[in-house]
Amino acid sequence: MTYIVGLTGGIGSGKSAVAAGFQRRNIKVVDADIAARKVVEPGTTALERIAEHFGESILQADQTLDRAALRTIVFADDRERRWLEQLLHPAIGQWLADELASATSPYAILESPLLLETDQHEMVDRILVVDVSREQQIARACARDSNSREQIEAIIAAQMPREERLSKADDVVDNNGPIEDLEAQIERLHTRYVDLAGRKP
Repeated sequence: MTYIVGLTGGIGSGKSAVAAGFQRRNIKVVDADIAARKVVEPGTTALERIAEHFGESILQADQTLDRAALRTIVFADDRERRWLEQLLHPAIGQWLADELASATSPYAILESPLLLETDQHEMVDRILVVDVSREQQIARACARDSNSREQIEAIIAAQMPREERLSKADDVVDNNGPIEDLEAQIERLHTRYVDLAGRKP
């Protein structure tokens, strides 16, 4: 069994930059966002169910999911968000498990924004949280995505509070500083994880 580190953090925290640092060290990274896209590709049962539930207007002209429209609906209505999560999480979990099982690196990273909010945390041996200040989160997410400050704040509100996320972490990357600081932290963690993976029975 591969040693698995769960990598998480709020929107705009820099999870992808941290994941890329592990990939540069030849560590397999399995991305839950990719899984979430794979399970709703045209022709999948999940996409058919979503179109039945929300109506055909949730599909774009090429029959792919209109993610922006879906995001607007589910972040405004907790009931709809729960319905969507109950539909998608089992399929996402299976895809992730299959990908992690194929890892040949000393350990693998499961990168997921909802690692702690879902049962995905049960798939990992250790939890790594990327942490930034709320203002940094908002600034980075607004710069990266075409979302408004209000939309970003709604996403932050729907995610686990920062303090609670930190309380569940085995390790924390502080991503408030320059990229050099980030690289040094990743190198230290990489050394630790290789050691821990070597001890796993």
